[in-house]
Amino acid sequence: MASTGSVWYLGQITASFFMSLAIYESVSKKRPWHIGVFLGAMYLSRINTIVALPFFLHVLYNKNWFKNYIKLGFGLLPFILFNFMYNYLRFGTIFDTAYFLLPKILSEETKPWFANGVANIVYIPNNLKAMFWTFPKILSHFPYIQPSWAGLAIWITTPAFIYAFFAKFKEKVNRFIWISILLVFLIVASHGGTGWSQFGYRFAVDFYPLLFLLTIKGIVNMNGPKWHHWMLLFFSIIVNLWGVLWINKFGWVSF
Repeated sequence: MASTGSVWYLGQITASFFMSLAIYESVSKKRPWHIGVFLGAMYLSRINTIVALPFFLHVLYNKNWFKNYIKLGFGLLPFILFNFMYNYLRFGTIFDTAYFLLPKILSEETKPWFANGVANIVYIPNNLKAMFWTFPKILSHFPYIQPSWAGLAIWITTPAFIYAFFAKFKEKVNRFIWISILLVFLIVASHGGTGWSQFGYRFAVDFYPLLFLLTIKGIVNMNGPKWHHWMLLFFSIIVNLWGVLWINKFGWVSF
């Protein structure tokens, strides 16, 4: 996504960056105001990511929870108010309606991927398929294998994520991480499209930082890292390098 650099991709990459900073702050110094600022920047970059808030609220929940939440709110609120003002100047409402104008602007109102509107839970199965059951294209000629713009399953692009399932579910913080991942996924998976054109399933980038955290916790729980952890990590890097070279360098990609 970074190598492509389009506007939508840039928004996701930026949101992922600030979510990562918020997570780092949450597992290190736990300063509520800093977490709020990082979440605010994440929110402005990609609004739907704000539903990942449960994890951060849980981290700050202690005997000083009320004070912590107030500080977090002061860090987050300026970004929310700015977004409200920006939307009001654009659309005459504080709510961001831009995304729901896209089908009309792009003349895609009658396209099958928007048959049930821009967002609807009936689209979730298609997004699940894009996330878990999309594969490279096998060709009978050189280069014999190439990415598909339709996507590529995340267990192929990043097989190291399998270790996220080794993080102890009985730990309350891990359950809140999964809750935040699920909330973000439900939002992005309710979109009419599945993210194409893309390498991998790009909507998942909205919760990748949380998945990275779970993966780390899973490896720690296995007394790692061991050889197989490094092997899958190395394979993940090679797959993404392959995608960048085939798509950006050689143009070997199609639907």
